[in-house]
Amino acid sequence: MRFFSLKNAAIASAIGMFGIVGSAAAQNVNEEYREYQRAQQRAQREYYDYQRSGSRSDYRQWQEAQRRAQQEQLEYQQARRGNYNNRYGNNGYYNNNGYGTRTNSYRVYRNGSYYETNQRGAELLRQAVNNGYQQGYRQGQADRSYGRGGSYYGNNIYRNGTYGYQSYVDRSQYQYYFQQGFQRGYEDGYNSRNTYGYRNGNSYNILGTILNGILQLSQ
Repeated sequence: MRFFSLKNAAIASAIGMFGIVGSAAAQNVNEEYREYQRAQQRAQREYYDYQRSGSRSDYRQWQEAQRRAQQEQLEYQQARRGNYNNRYGNNGYYNNNGYGTRTNSYRVYRNGSYYETNQRGAELLRQAVNNGYQQGYRQGQADRSYGRGGSYYGNNIYRNGTYGYQSYVDRSQYQYYFQQGFQRGYEDGYNSRNTYGYRNGNSYNILGTILNGILQLSQ
């Protein structure tokens, strides 16, 4: 009986320690997320300052804020992966040697309502917005060059909304977010501006702050 009691006490102690470690890891993830959000907000403010002034100084500050936001995003993602491994990586119920696979749950905003998806779905919807922005920018540039009107509504790529689509997410969801990105890309491309995105080499990408505002992802 004494051996049984000592064994139970050891198990309880291990579980308690696991709970403390898991709680600390979760707190670290939350803090990294808040840092990431603050960095995104600062990048957006710096971008608006640059848009108003057009000065080289404000441009450099915006670029630095963007780099900082990207670094904070990376640190947040690393913290999340670390938390996942702490909780599920040691032959736990949800690791590859267990009984199932764990998927991180997200809420995504659309037309006044929130919908559930997992980490892969969230990434594909991010791609939908950015794919839309890139295609919209190119179509806007082309329409301006050829003297066509400034409306994206009649554009076949916009109306179809499936460029880059993968069937893992709902087709109508992908179309909605692709078109949200396309609208903004088209306006930037047609007007030769960078209100909603930025240039990276020969590619145009939507700003992270704008993308987050469209998706409004939360966990």
